[in-house]
Amino acid sequence: MLELTRNAQYIRRVLTLPFIGTQIASRRKKLGLSQTALARSASISRATLDALENGRSGELGFSKILNILSVLGLELKLQEAGSHRPTLDELMKEDRNDKGLDRQR
Repeated sequence: MLELTRNAQYIRRVLTLPFIGTQIASRRKKLGLSQTALARSASISRATLDALENGRSGELGFSKILNILSVLGLELKLQEAGSHRPTLDELMKEDRNDKGLDRQR
């Protein structure tokens, strides 16, 4: 399973290029970066970044993705896929526990 991570926060899902693109767009906007600024820092064209963010990129080289993620303070993490996939009940319980932690702060 691949995970897009920032610090200790994990997005638990198998990554696709369109999903990565939406996460990149979200992070870029959160950081207040324009597509032009991010593209320049990651050594790619703005058109390539725009296609990635909007799900129009058929393929993109791994090093280009890593450059973009690095500029945004994100990384890809490889880990062994677990044999046990969580049930809906387990995911809902985890969500409730996470929300409970937010209230305790």
